[in-house]
Amino acid sequence: MQNMRKASDEQKNKTDNASADVRSPDGSASWLYSSEVRDHFFNPRNFVAYDPKENEFDAHASAGSPACGDEMHVWLNIDSKTKIIKQFRWRTFGCASAIASTSMLSVMVTENSGMTLDEARAVRPQHILERLGGLPARKIHCSVLSDRAMRNAINDYYKKIGENDKIVPEAGGVVCPNNANHAR
Repeated sequence: MQNMRKASDEQKNKTDNASADVRSPDGSASWLYSSEVRDHFFNPRNFVAYDPKENEFDAHASAGSPACGDEMHVWLNIDSKTKIIKQFRWRTFGCASAIASTSMLSVMVTENSGMTLDEARAVRPQHILERLGGLPARKIHCSVLSDRAMRNAINDYYKKIGENDKIVPEAGGVVCPNNANHAR
């Protein structure tokens, strides 16, 4: 009986690993991505593949994690009168979750004629996760990094236009823990 249970468990693990989108290098962990995550990974929205010219955008900033190597760059064009984000372009050096999270955030901020800077600041990583249909627990930091890069770009905009009282300092720290197995 115990041998049958062990064989059943081994078969289940093989099936789980066979259907997994990503497996850890040692095969001990695997996870599936939602169709929304896969769509934004394979068809990223608002991605910038070139090096933007210096004055092409109103704001630029980045955020990254030295622990896992992900780095997000965000460029914004903002209507100076309404403070609505008209364009959110980005480049991410990271995993599928990082690409999908940043792509989704760019859509959220620009859909329906765009969000104001205050509305964009109200977006939280949880909102990105909800729109993506979730991420594996070990990948949640990716949505935090895209959110942080956007917030840094908003601060850059306020600095450039001299509205320093609207700059919101971001808490520092490493987003991705050192022991994270960050499979791409």
